[in-house]
Amino acid sequence: MEGSRPVNPGSSACLWLGLVSVTVAFLCTEARTTPSPLLTPSNATCEGNSKCRPGIILPIWYPEDPSMGDKIARVIVYFVAMIYMFLGVSIIADRFMAAIEVITSQEKEIIIKRPNGETTTTTIRVWNETVSNLTLMALGSSAPEIMLSVIEVCGHGFNAGELGPSTIVGSAAFNMFVIIGICVSVIPQGEVRKVKHLRVFFVTAGWSIFAYIWLYMILAVFSPNEVQVWEGLLTLAFFPICVILAWVADRRLLFYKFMHKKYRTDKHRGVIIETETERSKGIEMDGKMVNSHFMDGGAASNLIGLIENKEVDESRRDMIRILKDLKQKHPEKELDQLVEMANYYALSHQQKSRAFYRIQATRMMTGAGNILKKHVAEQAKKSISVQEVHVEEPEEYVSRIAFEPAVYQCLENCGAAILTITRKGGDINKTIYVDYKTEDGSANAGADYEFSEGTVVFKPGEMFKEISIGIIDDDIFEEDEHFFVRLCNLRVLETEDEVLSANSLPYPKAMLGFPTVATVTILDDDHSGIFTFESGAAHISESIGIMEVKVIRTSGARGTVIVPYHTVEGLAKGGGEDFEDTYGELEFKNDETCKVVHVKVIDDEEYEKNKNFFLELGEPRMVDMSLQKDVPERKMTSDEEEARRIAEMGKPVLGEHSKLEVIIEESYEFKSTVDKLIKKTNLALVVGTNSWRDQFMEAITVSADEDEDDTGEERLPSCFDYVMHFLTVFWKVLFACVPPTDYMNGWACFVISIVIIGLLTAVIGDLASHFGCTIGLKDSVTAVVFVALGTSIPDTFASKVSAVQDTYADASIGNVTGSNAVNVFLGIGVAWSVAAIYWHMKGKPFVVEAGSLAFSVTLFTIFAFLAISVLLYRRRAHIGGELGGPRGHRLATSAFLFGLWFLYILFSSLEAYCHIEGF
Repeated sequence: MEGSRPVNPGSSACLWLGLVSVTVAFLCTEARTTPSPLLTPSNATCEGNSKCRPGIILPIWYPEDPSMGDKIARVIVYFVAMIYMFLGVSIIADRFMAAIEVITSQEKEIIIKRPNGETTTTTIRVWNETVSNLTLMALGSSAPEIMLSVIEVCGHGFNAGELGPSTIVGSAAFNMFVIIGICVSVIPQGEVRKVKHLRVFFVTAGWSIFAYIWLYMILAVFSPNEVQVWEGLLTLAFFPICVILAWVADRRLLFYKFMHKKYRTDKHRGVIIETETERSKGIEMDGKMVNSHFMDGGAASNLIGLIENKEVDESRRDMIRILKDLKQKHPEKELDQLVEMANYYALSHQQKSRAFYRIQATRMMTGAGNILKKHVAEQAKKSISVQEVHVEEPEEYVSRIAFEPAVYQCLENCGAAILTITRKGGDINKTIYVDYKTEDGSANAGADYEFSEGTVVFKPGEMFKEISIGIIDDDIFEEDEHFFVRLCNLRVLETEDEVLSANSLPYPKAMLGFPTVATVTILDDDHSGIFTFESGAAHISESIGIMEVKVIRTSGARGTVIVPYHTVEGLAKGGGEDFEDTYGELEFKNDETCKVVHVKVIDDEEYEKNKNFFLELGEPRMVDMSLQKDVPERKMTSDEEEARRIAEMGKPVLGEHSKLEVIIEESYEFKSTVDKLIKKTNLALVVGTNSWRDQFMEAITVSADEDEDDTGEERLPSCFDYVMHFLTVFWKVLFACVPPTDYMNGWACFVISIVIIGLLTAVIGDLASHFGCTIGLKDSVTAVVFVALGTSIPDTFASKVSAVQDTYADASIGNVTGSNAVNVFLGIGVAWSVAAIYWHMKGKPFVVEAGSLAFSVTLFTIFAFLAISVLLYRRRAHIGGELGGPRGHRLATSAFLFGLWFLYILFSSLEAYCHIEGF
């Protein structure tokens, strides 16, 4: 049935998790009125919110004490509005992440000096990948949580709230337990994914746990229930420190330069050590700046360039392999189709950024389709339209008169040389006159050819005319000679009696084209000939297939001559490796001046190739031996000696180029195709936009989110695609007004998008607070269960896709840990620093009740340590990596992580209502 499709396992998992969250929340709501008699709380924080307070943007919904029916209606309205706002945040975050992808994909050219002294120019990324992941990428994926925390504090008179900090901790728990749990189980059976940049993962994982330990120490150790200015500022300062340490680990600077040496001494002590010693197996190299801090700036830049060059070479090899595989799999497809398929394959399988996966997940979730497929199809349409434009030739309004061809050859005994003059374009119903005249070259008129001049008349409808030039034959041996024939004095017949020069007309109706001079070479026929190749070397493309080499006969063409030939190996090997061994004999008949040798060249589709072999001619011999037999050894008369001398002069001989060097080079078409494919794999071109028109067209278009069938037929949008499109079309059209990513290198889109995210998260904060107070939930529980879930759904889909498509687990696991640390350092650091400074200037402390937040932080820290320990254990040989592995292990790991999240939600909710004792 059209539009039906199987249920996505990632989607079903998220639905079940949503149901579990709602169930836990309502259980806590029911339990809030019956606090445990064993506990005697000293304050009223155990009670749920029964009275709503005005939001930053949304006012209170009056009356404040509605009936049960009205309360249920309000809960439904708030809940639906909150979901709709989450959709809006996801879509504007899509634009935000597209801007980040464009910003972090910026490149610059550097000049590299090779060891042999040669210099070359290469392109490198301006942004380091680790730095971009921990700064702009983490900010993009965590922007709603960070903005919610900052806006809540600033919008409520710089007083601490529960919604923002609890959302950050709840989101961290969802990321660490649920997202990683899903990623573990969605890897195809029999495959594993492991973290490649393990040092960076250690740094980010360590900081993600330290961030929440530090948060607990602020709340309960250094200054309980109060945040001082230095605590807030230090929390914010940890963000650049974390980024710098991760960059140091990525570049192997400082003490990291010794780590691989230590680990290499004992590979079998543990799996972590074994991974640390893996070097340069993928396109993206691990440890690309070994000991680079010992180099000066020029040397370090040189090393970067050389490594980038190596990466480009490996990219080319991968692209060549893709093209070869596709050609074997689809031999019936044209090159353009193979290029399109290779482009999609390369884009699908290359390592992608976190921003790309977030964008792809959001667009597929909202009915915008598969952005990779759409990008490849658009590129194919553009290339076809460009080809069509080039094929169309402008209509010629002027007739052009010229020789075609411009070079002629004839034997001395041919009698006459026939030359062709053509008329192209213009009005063919006009009568045109053109004069011609012979001119001497090395051949002289009267001795070698007959002087000739005259007028050629093109009558209406005539496109070709021929002229004949007489050739004079003699019995004197001489070199080949040539002369010229020139066209001039073009006239057009305007009326029956009036012939006007082309220059005298109001506008030209005919003109001399190119060439106006023809060259005629007279080949001497009084000698058996000199046999040679046209040149000493020939450059050919390996895709030529059958190479045709001309052997020409000059300075005579008398008699039948046999010329042997054979190939000789050079760097190129025969026997079918680079070319087929070829040998044989060419038979030149009397008056025959050219023969062709065919050599088969093997196309192995190398990106760069420079191999050579040789084609060599043997000594020519005449078929009629009486013409070249030797005179017996005796005393010859003067007449016999003259005859012998003439006979020797008439023997066939080899010319200057009797040995041809054939240089096999890479196919230009193949090389240019590979280069174009490599250039097209910049993901900024896929997710970026260059005009508002493109953005609005994309906003109103529904596309299928599935890949094409194996048959190549494109799927139509499903019912789900249409539903999601119509639910989100308002947001899509509204956010299409955001500046395209091409403006100001993406920064215009970046700034506008983050302002809009701030406005939407302010509304979400008000909706969540009003939803919680209407249903009777505390802000901390609402944040942990609902708001954290809503802000993390796009990250869930993005991590799922990256886990399946990426070769390594860095994008799905490493970025989760980095995001969790950034949430605290920016979300908490900025909000609490601003508030602490504000109250310090007022002479008052900034009060933050530890309460449920300290308990949630402690619980999360313990569970996060357990989760990371399990992931590191999975690197052992019998499992193979953090994600995937044997079915039993993956199910057990996912169940364990989901269980940690469920326990976190349950214990946090129970502590919030004082059913268990907190801090």
